[in-house]
Amino acid sequence: MTMVISRTPYRISFFGGGSDYPSWYREEGGAVLSATIDKYCFISCRVLPPFFNVRFRIVWSHIELVNSIAEILHPAVREGLQGLGFDDSLGLEIVHQGDLPARAGMGSSSSFAVGLLRALLALRNESIQASSLARLAIELEQDWLKDSVGSQDQVAAAHGGLNVIRFNPDDTIDVAPLNLDTALTGRLADHLMLMFTGTSRISSEIARTIVTSLPDRKAEIRRMRAMVDPAAGLLRGGDLTAFGEMLHETWMLKRTISDRVCTPQIDEIYETGRRAGVIGGKLLGAGGTGFMLFFVPPERQEDVRRALRHYVFVPFRFEDTGCRIIYQSSD
Repeated sequence: MTMVISRTPYRISFFGGGSDYPSWYREEGGAVLSATIDKYCFISCRVLPPFFNVRFRIVWSHIELVNSIAEILHPAVREGLQGLGFDDSLGLEIVHQGDLPARAGMGSSSSFAVGLLRALLALRNESIQASSLARLAIELEQDWLKDSVGSQDQVAAAHGGLNVIRFNPDDTIDVAPLNLDTALTGRLADHLMLMFTGTSRISSEIARTIVTSLPDRKAEIRRMRAMVDPAAGLLRGGDLTAFGEMLHETWMLKRTISDRVCTPQIDEIYETGRRAGVIGGKLLGAGGTGFMLFFVPPERQEDVRRALRHYVFVPFRFEDTGCRIIYQSSD
């Protein structure tokens, strides 16, 4: 019996969202500033012993027991297995567990794709570099699944860390770590609060409306992309308050891109937070609902928690390992 477990981080995106869609960056180039956090997607894969009466057991929000890859309902698992050349001759069990809820703006679908591909390759004793893994996950989501998703989440999940990621018109991708010292990275995390609004959504549906609106929102996307380098400079210089103020500015821009990015509930949450001490923040992911990220001075954070006491706050720190295999065995 062979078994592997992959661990893939979720990400938070600060600046440049929208410019990571291929339809945009192949024309104008794109850039994002993002970081991965110590909340993870775990995927275990093992070869099923021959005495099992099914070929494939897939455990996610459902438990699937099927005898062929074509019968698998989970689209990423089905297409991932087929795309990597697996067939029905090898029985497999694939189990997903996550530290955070799916479809909540944390890049969970891309973390799943990255972790699944890494685990399946490890099951065949194949290694892969982070850059190639990110590319493969982008291909899985955008080409094999035909999802309307950007390209930043797969890169962030595969590489890990706090990075400026550039998407070039020739389809090359450059990852530049900020390499902040440990103390400054800790201070940044100390100023951030992650709050779950209690609902989730299919991000690709909202992303589809964003992609459709890109030609009419060029000025906004250009301004959001143009914030990436100045924001990175603020972090390198330790000017965290100005960084938080820029987060407010980018959220004001992002919410104009599509009428599905923001909702009255999200507006109310954000304004309540601002009155309580939030300097800046944004809804993570494509929009609509999910996790909100707030930049708040530590001395005001208890005020924010009280003002938004009906919501769940999730403590976190940054991480820089990216996707990795944390367990592997073979008989």
